[in-house]
Amino acid sequence: MSSLFARASGLLLHLTSLPARSIAAGVDSLPGTDGAWSLGDIGSGDLGPSAYEFVRFLRASGQRWWQILPTSPTGYGFSPYQSPSSFAGNPLLISPALLVRDGLLRIEDWQDASKAFETANQANPAIAHFEASSSVRMELLRVAYRRFLNHQPELRSKLDSFQHEQASWLNDHCMFVACKNAHEDRSWNEWDEGLVRRDPNVLNAWNEKLRVACDFEVFIQYLFDKQWQELRSYAAENGVGIIGDIPIFVAMDSADVWAMQHLFELDDRGAPTVVAGVPPDYFAALGQRWGNPLYRWEAHKNSGYDWWMRRFKRMMQLCELVRIDHFRGFEAYWEIPAHLPDARVGQWRPGPRDDLFHALKQSMGEELPVIAEDLGFITNEVRELRDRFRFPGMKIILFGFGGCDSKSLDLPHNYPVHCLAYTGTHDNDTVVGWFHSKAGDGNTRSEEEISAERSFALKYLNCKAEDIHKGMMRSVWSSVAAVTIAPVQDLLGLSNAARMNMPGTVAGNWTWRCEPGMLNNHVAAELLEITQLYGREVQSNRT
Repeated sequence: MSSLFARASGLLLHLTSLPARSIAAGVDSLPGTDGAWSLGDIGSGDLGPSAYEFVRFLRASGQRWWQILPTSPTGYGFSPYQSPSSFAGNPLLISPALLVRDGLLRIEDWQDASKAFETANQANPAIAHFEASSSVRMELLRVAYRRFLNHQPELRSKLDSFQHEQASWLNDHCMFVACKNAHEDRSWNEWDEGLVRRDPNVLNAWNEKLRVACDFEVFIQYLFDKQWQELRSYAAENGVGIIGDIPIFVAMDSADVWAMQHLFELDDRGAPTVVAGVPPDYFAALGQRWGNPLYRWEAHKNSGYDWWMRRFKRMMQLCELVRIDHFRGFEAYWEIPAHLPDARVGQWRPGPRDDLFHALKQSMGEELPVIAEDLGFITNEVRELRDRFRFPGMKIILFGFGGCDSKSLDLPHNYPVHCLAYTGTHDNDTVVGWFHSKAGDGNTRSEEEISAERSFALKYLNCKAEDIHKGMMRSVWSSVAAVTIAPVQDLLGLSNAARMNMPGTVAGNWTWRCEPGMLNNHVAAELLEITQLYGREVQSNRT
């Protein structure tokens, strides 16, 4: 087994969920404790000082992996799974504190901007204030851009190099954002006809018209990449690898679909004819209608899967491992007629199957650093596809108690070695929330089923109800699974209020933040104890 899947453990915490202030003062000091390193974020977690502190928390607790959600720009409802770009970084993750460090902002700029969030952070520190902070953060980026133009011309060569290296996606992304702003945020298939059809003469005219706006977007993406690579290097120095996330589908209103319309199932007006989703399941009685346009897989094959090659290579510039969300869609995907309101009516259609992954192996190497998210309705064909390429799948202990059957493959005593085992994911309720859930409250279980699951879980874990999260973590950590991951919410034993996402809903998701002081020395010591006890500590982390 490769070192990527050697026995180890980690935590799942998205960047926006990092706490507003110091995580674990005393676990280790940040690189510099004054100036910009003493600053926080503005309304939501980002790539700044708190991210570096979390790396130190992972190191102190013996963890090898930090798993995150997609880092691309967010779409409706600030969902990281409905992004206007599969390649770009989210501007709202850029740290104003580090821009102060680099001389692109003054300390006064940060102080003026942060004042508006002091009261909000204190009143509700467990919420990311996306709506309010996004406009403030974008204004700070404009200030930084003006300072770059007027006072830091030495950065120009670095920015130009970045633009050249990332030209295959960057120019289309920047043009898309600039055009969308110029069209009052309307979907691209509602723009001027020439832009919708990407007429070369029209594109050139608009590119000249929007040159300043496009240059600003290039600057934003340069900053994101710079800060990301610094954080990734720092994590590697501390023995921590990053597990990224690549959604199988892309948003309809995205630079990807606009720039590559021939690769998607669209009509002659640029509207999707069929959309993605999944049929009814444990999470949703009506299924999930995601609304993403589906791929014309034959067109991808004819191009040698060029778009997928570029997408994976970009991901590997950002992380060590990549989780493919909805992996089963590469074997077969649920096709929903675009005019229908939910996912009950649809059909399974064949995906690219082995063909895509053979092409990726030829391009990127024999062993692909891929984790297959193989949850939900999984067939033998999906498992066989996963296993032919030696992709580890995922096991979720929360799924193991339904039916109260010790033969469940989601119970730790039945795990294979080559898998990643979780207490839960961003789509699940927290362990504590699951244990105290009620019928009809975001699930399809009856009260009798819930009661039976609780009793079976307590018997299986041999723990008290108040320790249910600790019992599940110990059970998962003690298994033979190569890698184990717990959301920070489960490490801390948080309730349903800390749930990150409710599948099938569009409001009230993605906003949870870890509160200041929760990830302290005591929690680090407890996590280190079970990590050492079950042989998952990476020794290099603590030398």
